[in-house]
Amino acid sequence: MKILVVNCGSSSLKYQLFDMNGEQVLAKGIVERIGIDGVLVHQKGEGDKVKIPNNIPNHKVAIELVINTLTDKELGVLQDITEIEAVGHRVVHGGEAFSQSVLIDDSVMATLNKCIELAPLHNPPNIMGIEACAQVLPGVKQVAVFDTAFHQTMPKKSFIYSLPYEAYEKYSIRRYGFHGTSHKYVAQQAANLLGKDLKDLKIITCHLGNGASITAIDGGKSVDTSMGFTPLEGLTMGTRCGDIDPAIVFYLMKKMDLDFDGINDYLNKKSGVLGISGVSSDFRDIESAAAEGNERAQLALDVFIHKVKKYIGAYTAVLGGVDAIVFTAGLGENSPETREAVLKGFEYLGLEIDTEKNKVRGKAVNFSKEGSKVQALVIPTNEELMIARDTQAIVKK
Repeated sequence: MKILVVNCGSSSLKYQLFDMNGEQVLAKGIVERIGIDGVLVHQKGEGDKVKIPNNIPNHKVAIELVINTLTDKELGVLQDITEIEAVGHRVVHGGEAFSQSVLIDDSVMATLNKCIELAPLHNPPNIMGIEACAQVLPGVKQVAVFDTAFHQTMPKKSFIYSLPYEAYEKYSIRRYGFHGTSHKYVAQQAANLLGKDLKDLKIITCHLGNGASITAIDGGKSVDTSMGFTPLEGLTMGTRCGDIDPAIVFYLMKKMDLDFDGINDYLNKKSGVLGISGVSSDFRDIESAAAEGNERAQLALDVFIHKVKKYIGAYTAVLGGVDAIVFTAGLGENSPETREAVLKGFEYLGLEIDTEKNKVRGKAVNFSKEGSKVQALVIPTNEELMIARDTQAIVKK
């Protein structure tokens, strides 16, 4: 089965074409600047990337360009578009309606449109991508894979906020959690690496990148996660503030004369390690500045590490112990220094790390010492492959 995986943003469209026989990536790329002065960056297998400038006014034209490129005699990997048997879509928010990936039909689309108010920036382009594929690839089955679905197993005590209950009943205000596809994938891969059944493991997964979240997973099910009603809650991130006292919002609005859009921009785009350091939202830039003696850059790193430690400690308590702590995403996979700093102090759990094994970037490894009671792992995430797997399973049903 050949499956096209699509991830639509407001002005971009990422894609990967999988041959599920061996889970091989045949081609991948991104369409950027949709509605502006579009360009497709395409890579066939392990070949060189090719840039194709084009007039791309909307997502339908973007999908058409992707399909034409995939079937092109020189750049393509398909003889005909009929080889694409299914399309898997990343959809950011499924609300409470979806606890797993689903085959898309009219009722699913109606529910997705109702979820727009929960994710006004992300769900509309996701929906546009689905509609575009339906037009360009009529009759091809499409599957929606949700960032929020994995976390629908959380118990009420984990997802209900301490607000009047009507806020949940009337407005669906609750913890939803995000990065679910990534957390699910790396938990499964961790069990494989450890040679154990996922149902027998208590795992804490740390998706650490510009956007960052941590999830407590008991027997393969999410029981708590750091992001909340939106991806703003939780850890200190690249530009997002994470957990703060809600009263700060009112205080800043008054002091800085900010309206709703102003405070939203302040907390989502100007805060996090960028706001603390004044240097960058990129951890590599901050690490470089800290190494040169920049005190605020070092403070940003210290605050980030402290928050990650806090969540790991809290989730160890929630789980009643932990068998493995998993690091993934850009920072989690590629910064041995961050991993070591985060785990320093957890020796009381019986966790011992091997600093030599930890000197790895972007590769799966168990960097615990022999005999360590808790395993420390690096697992590169692969959300696209998880989407393709879910799509294949659902279409086969």
